[in-house]
Amino acid sequence: MAMKCSRSVSLILLLFVSNWYYCANAANKDGLGASFIFGDSLVDAGNNNYLSTLSKANIPPNGIDFKASGGNPTGRYTNGRTIGDIVGEELGIPNYAVPYLAPNASGKSVLSGVNYASGGGGILNATGRIFVNRIGMDVQIDYFNVTRKQIDKLLGPTKAKDYMMRKSIFSVTVGANDFLNNYLLPVLSIGARVSQTPDAFVDDMINHFRNQLTRLYQLDARKFVIGNVGPIGCIPYQKTINQLKQDQCVDLPNKLAVQYNGRLKDLLAELKDNLPGSTFVYANVYDLVMELITNYGKYGFTTASRACCGNGGQFAGIIPCGPTSSMCSDRSAHVFWDPYHPSEAANLILAKKLIDGDTRYISPMNLRQLRDL
Repeated sequence: MAMKCSRSVSLILLLFVSNWYYCANAANKDGLGASFIFGDSLVDAGNNNYLSTLSKANIPPNGIDFKASGGNPTGRYTNGRTIGDIVGEELGIPNYAVPYLAPNASGKSVLSGVNYASGGGGILNATGRIFVNRIGMDVQIDYFNVTRKQIDKLLGPTKAKDYMMRKSIFSVTVGANDFLNNYLLPVLSIGARVSQTPDAFVDDMINHFRNQLTRLYQLDARKFVIGNVGPIGCIPYQKTINQLKQDQCVDLPNKLAVQYNGRLKDLLAELKDNLPGSTFVYANVYDLVMELITNYGKYGFTTASRACCGNGGQFAGIIPCGPTSSMCSDRSAHVFWDPYHPSEAANLILAKKLIDGDTRYISPMNLRQLRDL
């Protein structure tokens, strides 16, 4: 009788362990634990709503196609979802990463991830001062440090560390403002441009960014996806103020972006070698967006030059999107929602190329492979 009981207990234990192992692995494959998002207005989900700043998107018709809010503005600088929203959805996160400054960014909600991005923010602290207030990368990481301590309390230090290292992705989309709203500003940056060559300015950016990414690593970030700077000379704002034709882009901003992007790729290789256990994925946003702009018809767009929502000039590229702006009739036919930011339709294409694309656009692996690493 004792032997039968022992066998039964052994069988139950074996089934329990097998079931636990299966569930643990299934959970790891089915979805990402948390998405921590850093950067600028391309991925801001509403942090600037809580700042006294000139850079805001919590006014209609922004968010008109954002289903989660019923078409009301949320502070996202587009008509619908950002790339960060779409990536989180596709990788299995049940909720959008909550903006750090929002009142509900506390308790268990932070376990799905937190969004620290801020419209106007950059790598350098001086970037975006034209907007009065914005959250630069240094402060965004300070904020993550607070969240990191909250997760320790929620899960306990050992589980929290594992959750950060194995179940979380850290995405950073930053750098464009350092050129557009710092180095290239005609008045505010003229002193900097006289004293700093493009090489020196890019050096400054790379040195700051090295320190920032290392700080995140020290807070247990291991899986990184870093976006390079897109073709900022091709946005409707640049085309409009420089009075270009539809198929033209401004050379200088694009040259600066390409120069920075080359250095960024080298930086990520250096960090991978120096930070044990880290994985740095390079998102080639420049080539991806340039592909959309150059071959927009192939992707179902009718224009890659004119903003859907905006005013001023032939490409509606001077005045940001707001209640008095003109708005296109078919938002899904425009690559650009406003003078600066892609439409949700464009974000959807960009996000899917990053999630399941090949090494032309995302290397050394795509985001689905990074999640399952």
